[in-house]
Amino acid sequence: MADTGGVEIWLVRHGETLWNAQGRITGWSDVPLTERGEAQARALFPLLAAERFDSVVASDLSRAVQTARLAYGEPQRHLWELRELDFGGLEGLPWADLAEPHRVALLAFEGFQAPGGESTARLRSRVYGFFEGLAPGRHLAFTHGGVLRLVLRDFDRDRFLPPCAVVGLDWTARRVLFVWGEEGLDGS
Repeated sequence: MADTGGVEIWLVRHGETLWNAQGRITGWSDVPLTERGEAQARALFPLLAAERFDSVVASDLSRAVQTARLAYGEPQRHLWELRELDFGGLEGLPWADLAEPHRVALLAFEGFQAPGGESTARLRSRVYGFFEGLAPGRHLAFTHGGVLRLVLRDFDRDRFLPPCAVVGLDWTARRVLFVWGEEGLDGS
């Protein structure tokens, strides 16, 4: 994105955790990266190191901070606003053990709220509130799969992305610039 006074955001999903590998619902639990997750984060370094960012931030959960450190460097701030959805009573459960109504609602995403957890509307409010407060420039944010899915759904590109996927956004124009994941680069 040319420097037009707009806001460009690169969102990075954290690397694999044990709960990801086990298919467990992971929200606000502070689960560290696996060795594979660390390797995934290090593999992003050549891509991200070649870029210049005006700020580098991460969710305050260790999996996002650890990914940032391995993939780019120490984030300037650790922010709760960039956390995953709070799954409340569903936290830590294997996907296969979720009641059918919870699985259906979570796949639909919009309007979802786990028992004792956070709604997708609240997730949108806190994440977008942070994005709206960003100064013009390029920003790198290490976050979670639910945040990437939220944004992509709102931009008509609903996708589940793997650990260490990267989504580039022209936030000012509300446009997806690219999606990078296991399949490689997918430009808009």
